[in-house]
Amino acid sequence: MDWTAFALTVKLAFWTCVLILPIAVVLARWLAWRRFTGKSFVEALVMLPLVLPPTVLGFYLLIGFSPESRLGAFVATLLGGPLVFTFAGILVASIIINLPFAVQPIQRAFEAIAPNVREAAFVSGLSPIETMRRVEIPLAWPGIASAFALVFAHTLGEFGVILMIGGSIPGETRVMSIAIYDGVQAFRTADAAVMSAVLLAFSFAAIVMVHMLARRRSDAHAH
Repeated sequence: MDWTAFALTVKLAFWTCVLILPIAVVLARWLAWRRFTGKSFVEALVMLPLVLPPTVLGFYLLIGFSPESRLGAFVATLLGGPLVFTFAGILVASIIINLPFAVQPIQRAFEAIAPNVREAAFVSGLSPIETMRRVEIPLAWPGIASAFALVFAHTLGEFGVILMIGGSIPGETRVMSIAIYDGVQAFRTADAAVMSAVLLAFSFAAIVMVHMLARRRSDAHAH
């Protein structure tokens, strides 16, 4: 068992959730309540990482974050070093590829809130920000929790994008999925089996949590 890779994987999953959820809540709420020209295009753009092969996305991120590109050079100047082959780089990549897993359940939760609930909040004198904080987010909480579970579980098993932009640097970018791959390549099947079992357990627990929250949300709407 590669405990360094395990710790790095949990760290990546945790920070991905912490950073992506505020973005996802704002974006999901905007997509749920606003009607505008090009909305379908924006939703398709958000969902693109879900269907795009991870290696393709990883390739474009590798090119974009490379110090030879304008964006990569700007980021390297801003951060004092390039993003490629660093923890910060795989964290940014993780946020991008997990965006649809975060946005979709939260958007559905916001869409399930009856418009008259928001109208009642406005009539009561609540501002849009207060309505979001005190009414909408509590009602959408099962969707937010589902997004957290999905993003956390998906980050634990992410491989293609991480390998493309981060490589396999111990303690820096070598997460468990890559450690499993390296273990199989080196014929350390016992280590690979243990790490695979750990990821399987985490993923199964996340799926159970998502289904429980979805059932709770359905029961709440039924009552």
